[in-house]
Amino acid sequence: MQTLMSPGPLLDDRGHLVETGWAPSEIRKYRRSAITAPKFRIKEWDYYCVLTADYGIALTVADNGYMGLLGVSWLDFRTPHEITENVMLPFPMGRLGLPESADDGDVVVSKGKARFEFRHVDGGRHLIVDYPAFDGGRGLHADLFLAGPVDDRMVIATPFPKASRSFYYNQKINCLPAAGTVRIGSDDFTFRSEDSFGVLDWGRGVWTYDNTWYWGSASGLVNGERFGFNIGYGFGDTRAASENIVFVGGRAHKLDRIDFDIPQGTYDGAPWNFSSNDGRFGMTFEPIIDRAATFDVGVLRSIQHQVFGKFSGTVILDDGTSVVVRDLLGFAEEVRNRW
Repeated sequence: MQTLMSPGPLLDDRGHLVETGWAPSEIRKYRRSAITAPKFRIKEWDYYCVLTADYGIALTVADNGYMGLLGVSWLDFRTPHEITENVMLPFPMGRLGLPESADDGDVVVSKGKARFEFRHVDGGRHLIVDYPAFDGGRGLHADLFLAGPVDDRMVIATPFPKASRSFYYNQKINCLPAAGTVRIGSDDFTFRSEDSFGVLDWGRGVWTYDNTWYWGSASGLVNGERFGFNIGYGFGDTRAASENIVFVGGRAHKLDRIDFDIPQGTYDGAPWNFSSNDGRFGMTFEPIIDRAATFDVGVLRSIQHQVFGKFSGTVILDDGTSVVVRDLLGFAEEVRNRW
């Protein structure tokens, strides 16, 4: 059953979700002060990924209670190769001051000479990153503007079984036209709004310790119109609503369940396949780059495979229209976390 949420606060006075389900806008209001779980269990992050046909960048600011993260991934689809570097922040416990809304408040975090700024400006979002140590000291400077059209988005609130104070509140905003530059060393890379698109993954919540999730996303142009989708599962109990959704021209078309069929033994070799139980989504995914990462320190462990590549297939919209997709750039991932 897909439950459409109504307006109001996200949590009640016990720190439990007032309502579970999905919405096409930020309809429930998150307040960190309403959480009754320990601070070290709270997870908050802003993740942006901006892709062009030839290259892309992913930026992360995360406050995961006992560990924070400033992350940059540079992706070159021509070579292909990727460079990922992170700055770890011990025990931030909310001190990063991440906003309580995806539509208001700025992210400004510095650690040493690394500085990340995600700011709201007229007409969109301004992303500025200075990372002098990136790529062996070549340095990275990113200055990107993501236009903010008034589009539908994916918003989901889900509980975790047998953990009444745990929850996942997440927004995915796809198909954001992006313009600007990224400089690495003396090399400049240009992003143009006519063929560069970003996605925001905005997450807030209290997670249980051991989880595996699957997520996929793509944004671009199909038949000359902005087109994108968000797919995934493993984010708590999703019986009230999945986070599977397609966007065409800014309008959401909600889907039910989607399965990820990942070839065993490889992430960047054989094609992946995706299919929905309602027959409305069928995609093949051709991997290009596996951004693999493993972090294992004591009780903290993360095994990540975020694979970038091209989607091809068919989507059926709410009105029955069939949209054929060919070589749409995006990513799909499997992540196993004990955090």
